[in-house]
Amino acid sequence: MAAGGSGGERYDAGPYVPRGADLAGLREAAAGCQGCPLYREASRTVFGSGAASARVLLVGEQPGDQEDRRGEPFVGPAGGVLMRAVDEAGIDPTETYVTNAVKHFKFEPRGKRRIHKAPSLREISACKPWLREELRLVEPEVVVTLGATAGKALLGSSFRVGEQRGVALPLPSLDGAGQDGAERAEGVLVATIHPSAVLRAEDSDRAAMYAGLVADLRVAGRLLR
Repeated sequence: MAAGGSGGERYDAGPYVPRGADLAGLREAAAGCQGCPLYREASRTVFGSGAASARVLLVGEQPGDQEDRRGEPFVGPAGGVLMRAVDEAGIDPTETYVTNAVKHFKFEPRGKRRIHKAPSLREISACKPWLREELRLVEPEVVVTLGATAGKALLGSSFRVGEQRGVALPLPSLDGAGQDGAERAEGVLVATIHPSAVLRAEDSDRAAMYAGLVADLRVAGRLLR
């Protein structure tokens, strides 16, 4: 099924999501997703990674350059920061599932480099069926959103990291949407910054940014049964 046509682009991954599939089946199907135009420039779909029995599900924004080339989420520098912070927060990294709100790398070329470009709300919404299925299959005890895009994917466009980070929030339901695009509450969510923000911080601010990330993740760790 084509993502677009003469009548304009289609922004909906739903038709590509197979019914009744396990995580392996979803990953295989996602490789052929053309639910929004981002698939055209990206090297491949980057699906989530981790055990179906994971207690914590970590949601980032989108794959970066290294993730796009290797086909796995959080394998670049930001992933290294994240896993170190997860471990310091007392969460077993082997009990985490990592994924992104958007499964294709959005970028703009600058010479030989590919510079990250934030996905639009339309692209976030188009990719939500994949995230919804990951949440349904993993059934995590706690979901952690990393950065603004991940937060908006689950809590709606009014989400602000600075205002809502580090506290237990209602996790949206997988089924029905409510006001402002956020979905009905079902479960627990903790929001924090994206680990790439630590890497982008000035040298004088980096330690404090990292400490804040770890502190937010500790909140998630305390919520585990």
